[in-house]
Amino acid sequence: MSAGADIAARTAWAEARGEGIAGMQAVLNVIANRAARPGWWGHDIASVCQAPHQFSCWLPGDPNGPEARAVTDDDPLFRSALSMAGRAASGDLPDLTRGSDSYYATTSTRPLWAAGRVPQIIIGHHAFFRVGLTGDGK
Repeated sequence: MSAGADIAARTAWAEARGEGIAGMQAVLNVIANRAARPGWWGHDIASVCQAPHQFSCWLPGDPNGPEARAVTDDDPLFRSALSMAGRAASGDLPDLTRGSDSYYATTSTRPLWAAGRVPQIIIGHHAFFRVGLTGDGK
């Protein structure tokens, strides 16, 4: 497995393990959608995942960061994330998000970037949006 796919699996697991397989797949879809359209958010899977302030699990002080770095394939959900990340990296993971490139947890405050936008879909407690893929050059 590539380093990028491993980072994507850790990102999806940390961001959405509480949402189960579909939630982790949706996060991987966002990562793949961003990597397919390089820009300010990164140019490949690894840089998309670790771009500053994009995925909370990689923010300094976020409690999911150390857990994401330490999780092993002994965790069944992480094994699933690894498998799906490999499929995402090869372009073979169905997109549940309808082409979304952004999301936020509906259990938190709606971020400013989501103001006035309608989600493409809501999966579990995450709302998914097309923000930078709308032809505005982002």
